[in-house]
Amino acid sequence: MTRPTIILSFACLLLFQGCFQQIAVGSLTGIMEDGFLVLNEESDLALADASIASNLKLIESVLKGDPGNDKLLLMACRGYASYAMGFVEDDDTARALLFYRRGRDYGLRLFPADGALAVALRSDPAGLPDALRRAATSDVPAIFWTAVAWGSAINLDRTNPDALAELPRVEAMMEWVREKDPRYFYGGADFFLGTLKGSRPAILGGDTAASRVHFERALELNGGKFLLTYVYYAKSYARQTLDSALFGRLLTAVDTASIDILPEARLSNAIAQKKAIILRDKINEFF
Repeated sequence: MTRPTIILSFACLLLFQGCFQQIAVGSLTGIMEDGFLVLNEESDLALADASIASNLKLIESVLKGDPGNDKLLLMACRGYASYAMGFVEDDDTARALLFYRRGRDYGLRLFPADGALAVALRSDPAGLPDALRRAATSDVPAIFWTAVAWGSAINLDRTNPDALAELPRVEAMMEWVREKDPRYFYGGADFFLGTLKGSRPAILGGDTAASRVHFERALELNGGKFLLTYVYYAKSYARQTLDSALFGRLLTAVDTASIDILPEARLSNAIAQKKAIILRDKINEFF
């Protein structure tokens, strides 16, 4: 075999390996997307806990070879935010904060580093309103889940002035999602804005009146079927306003509902019922 032939064969081998890797990553990405849908329908919390944790590490492993894959970055962002909320924050806030921040960082990678939105989110908040105005409806999932991870991290770190200073960016992102696609993730923008505004006292920027409006709107949008809405309504607004009667009614709505009321969000509803039990056990601490 001549030298040019050897070089050509080697080049073809490298090209084949690159193509094979792309095909493998594409196939894995599709499988993992389907896996997330299946996990969302799971009702067994122990099984879901173990599955999500292993899937997150698989996503990160594949991202090592394809660090700019938007689908994988979104799954990592959403996965860490959801895992921290559903399985970590009730027992270990420090670990949950770590996972929320990890989700935030994956989410921020969804926006091109030289783009107006990335610059505004990282270093120029004054430019955020204009950057959001130029964002497209297709950006809703990326902006929503990045805001969920980021805002949840801030909510767990409320005594940190630097964290609180970032909150207006998160609220601007969620307001944009609410205007662009209010029904996204079961009225998720209103649900999250209600939590942010209802979980802080007025001196730290809380607004209980606005919180209640957001929660009621979220319940209207999801038909009362996304049970976490009731849980966080109780945990933030009812607790902040010392409304024990409302607190009880909201948790009763969760206790008496079937997790199958929304089959595609069965896992979220099972988590809601677990969280409702935890909140009931703390009622004497809150009121």
